[in-house]
Amino acid sequence: MTKQSDEFEASNLAMAEDSGLVETLYSRRPIMLSKRRKRKGFRNGRRKRPKHYKLVCISLYNHDIEKLEGHVQALKKKGHTKANKSQVIRFAIDKVPVVKMPKAY
Repeated sequence: MTKQSDEFEASNLAMAEDSGLVETLYSRRPIMLSKRRKRKGFRNGRRKRPKHYKLVCISLYNHDIEKLEGHVQALKKKGHTKANKSQVIRFAIDKVPVVKMPKAY
């Protein structure tokens, strides 16, 4: 390192120590945000979870995913600019008569 970069680093460290930044960053205490900086929708450090939907993970075969993505692309070409996989699945759930589903599926 050069003398100039050493001086720059030393001056930055001195500024950080003066401002209390070093103690804040390396302390074991949790950093508390002031009331005005707390993010909206958070309570006790955790975000409130929405009640109108849940995140679900399902497994699909690769060819089923490709087919699903193809349906989404077709909808987007048709003008449904916000079409997505979730919407296609929800539509299928509403419209497909599952009582007619064969046992081999």
